[in-house]
Amino acid sequence: MTEKASPDYGTLKIKVKELAKGPEDRPAIEARLKKLSQHGIPRKKLDPDQVISQKKQILDRVQMRAEEYEQVSQSCAKSSALAIMEEFGFGDIKVITALSPFPGIALTGETCGAISGGMTALALYFGKDDLLDFAANAWLYGKCRKFIQRFEQALGTTKCKEIHQNVIFGRYYDTADIIEGYPAFISDKGFEKCGLPPGIGARIAAGIIIEDLKKKKG
Repeated sequence: MTEKASPDYGTLKIKVKELAKGPEDRPAIEARLKKLSQHGIPRKKLDPDQVISQKKQILDRVQMRAEEYEQVSQSCAKSSALAIMEEFGFGDIKVITALSPFPGIALTGETCGAISGGMTALALYFGKDDLLDFAANAWLYGKCRKFIQRFEQALGTTKCKEIHQNVIFGRYYDTADIIEGYPAFISDKGFEKCGLPPGIGARIAAGIIIEDLKKKKG
């Protein structure tokens, strides 16, 4: 049996320190988010050749936007999904609204919102509207399992609580606790540092989409 690769915690902690500084241009990000809220996600007709040739730039951009959106909008689930959907030009802003309760599964410390947001974006991209298309469901499950496996390889877990403890803060902040947990999270630059998981999740999901485009081209 092949052993699962361990996360590079040293590199991750360096990235967390960088993210703690916050976004370089918060007003510009707020303006971008406001425009998306008001006008929706612009549709795009993808050119597979162009997307494939620009893979690194696209992955870097998706990761950066997911990080910044988390730092400003304060929702890892919304941020990861929005960065992917905006980049590839699909989905509806109402889907982003529907992701509101998913950071840590309503702040319970369970599944990271970057997982919920990333899989939602993949579902919109790969899923089918036909409720009886079971083969399409199976196809999507495969894409999402690949996403989860890569996320676990990158961060060691899919659990919000464990990512807090093992990767970002060295402890878990119960942000539903408005007396102690949430103020301590804010004091420790919580939303800034928590740009890490949605950034990684959005990058992984975008990579899976690009891989599919490349495979279809043969």
